[in-house]
Amino acid sequence: MVRSILAVFAGMVLWTVLWLGGNAAVRAALPEAFDAQGLTARGGVLGLIVVLSIVFSIVSGYLTGVLARRREVLHAFVFGVIQLAIGIGVQASVWDQMPLWYHLSFLVMLVPASVFGGYLCSLGGATVPRGGAMARA
Repeated sequence: MVRSILAVFAGMVLWTVLWLGGNAAVRAALPEAFDAQGLTARGGVLGLIVVLSIVFSIVSGYLTGVLARRREVLHAFVFGVIQLAIGIGVQASVWDQMPLWYHLSFLVMLVPASVFGGYLCSLGGATVPRGGAMARA
């Protein structure tokens, strides 16, 4: 149970770090596209941010599965549902400042992308070394 909680938490931390870093990189690369609050209404930039969110969700779902060591897809699903709950709150806070298609595509893709990351993990056999494996290496 503790491993499951830590795996989901680690996925959330990774997603947050990637999200903050990715958005900072986009703002640095395209400063003219953002207003003083750091928001944009440009379709291309918003599309890029949605794509980044999908990639970050896949990677974080994968990490969640790796750390869980079992039932990777289920753990990635739980991670995705928590991200969706957080995402709904965040998107609601800026609902009138961005187009509807952005909010919906961002929110709709969180759970499937996270689950896909867990699924990829379940296929690849990625594992975290157990107990003494590091000592013998």
